This record gives sequence, C-alpha cells and structure tokens, in this order.
Amino acid sequence: MSDRPPTTAIVIIGDEILSGRTRDANVSFLGERLAARGLPVREVRIIADDTAAIGEAVNALRPRHRYVFTSGGIGPTHDDITAAAMAVAFGVALERNLEAQALLEAHYPPEMRTAARMKMADIPAGASLVDNPVSKAPGFRLDNVFVLAGVPQILQAMFDGIEPSLEGGVPLVSMTVSCDLGEGVVAEGLGAIQAAHPGVAIGSYPYFRPGHYGASLVVRGTDPVLVAAVAAEVSALVRALGGHSAFVDAPAAAPDATA
Repeated sequence: MSDRPPTTAIVIIGDEILSGRTRDANVSFLGERLAARGLPVREVRIIADDTAAIGEAVNALRPRHRYVFTSGGIGPTHDDITAAAMAVAFGVALERNLEAQALLEAHYPPEMRTAARMKMADIPAGASLVDNPVSKAPGFRLDNVFVLAGVPQILQAMFDGIEPSLEGGVPLVSMTVSCDLGEGVVAEGLGAIQAAHPGVAIGSYPYFRPGHYGASLVVRGTDPVLVAAVAAEVSALVRALGGHSAFVDAPAAAPDATA
C-alpha cells in the first residue's frame, strides 16, 4: 500500500482547452470514478502544451497524492509533447518502446506507418504501458503518474483497464437534495447542519432556469448511514423554510444537473 494519502490530482494538457476551443470532459469522468474508489480528486490543473509547465505541474503534484492523471498530448502531431516532457520531468531518456512499436505495427499496415504515427511508440525509459483498446497508441505509467489520452472515449477506455489496479481508500458516497429555495434562504441553517456533522461535507450548487431557481444541496462522506441521516436533516430544513425538496441519488456533476 502506498504511503501517499488516498487522494488524486489531474493535469489537463492542451492549448485547445485553455483557448476554449475544446471543452474538457475528462475531469468529471475521472472525478466521479476516482471518488467511487476512495481516491477523491483534490487538485486539477489545466496547462499549455509546454515542456516546463508539464514538468512543473507533475513534479509538484506527485509527492502530494497517491496518483496523478494527465490527459492530452500523446498523439502523433508536433504539439503532442507530453511523453517527451514527462521524460524530462523524471530525468530519463525518451526512447522507442519495442512493445509500443509492435502494437502500432499490428494496428497500421506498412503504408500507414508514418514517422508521425510511430512517434507514439516513443515512451520514457522505465515506464509501463497503459493499454489503449480504442486506437492502440498506448499511454504509460511512471511511478504514480498515469499519462492518458485527451480524447474522452479513449481516456475512459484506458481508465477502465487500470482502475482495478488502483489502491483506493474508503469510497465516497453522496446524496443530493434538490430544492426550490435560493442559497441565501438556506445558508444559515445549512451552515449549522455542517457544523454539527464534521464527518460529512455539504455543498450548495445554485441553478437558474426560466421561471424558477433553486439549489442542489449535496452531502458527501464515507459513511452511507451518516450521509443519509444528514441529507434527511437538509431536506427537513428546506421544508421548514417553506420550500420543496426531492432526493436525488446521483452526485451533482454540474450545478443544475440534479435540480
């Protein structure tokens, strides 16, 4: 078992994310799946396709968390520099990985084995490969850092493969109470409930829709019985304040997702 705390961090790599051209979908996926394994995400960084920035982020995060996950920058184009940047960050050589090369050669016929495609077989020395069942170009692991693709479908398939090997903590569970009251109405009572139950975390996420507004009040913790009891208190608070409440079992992935 790792001596690092059972928390995780995510590094999203890509100029296209920072520019707003591409909308990230990987944080919500990883956050939900990791929390279910008792490995809650505690930090997320979005950084440019820059060797120094990648190294600084990874080297700052990996001592603080059991695992770090990166997404993006392991494709065939000139701006896909994550593998080379990771080699620099860990102080190892970037080398042609024969196992990765064989995977690509089995996937691409000879006429499609361009230098750019075969560049995806260049992996930092000492890394172990992460299977990519979608497009075959592998990710890799160095120490406690998993380097995954940026395309959500591929990242999700890669994560499915490595998930069973992760050393998790106690899984987080959550219950959401959706209500039709504004945050200012419930704030004082919600704060009192939180103060009385330090073993859970209570979050409030407002939503606004045509003609009405309200808040999704999310109770999170590791004890399902306590989470349910506190959620019941939150629901009772809403009703006592003249509002309507409804329990939603799934955690709130976005402010209005469970409203």
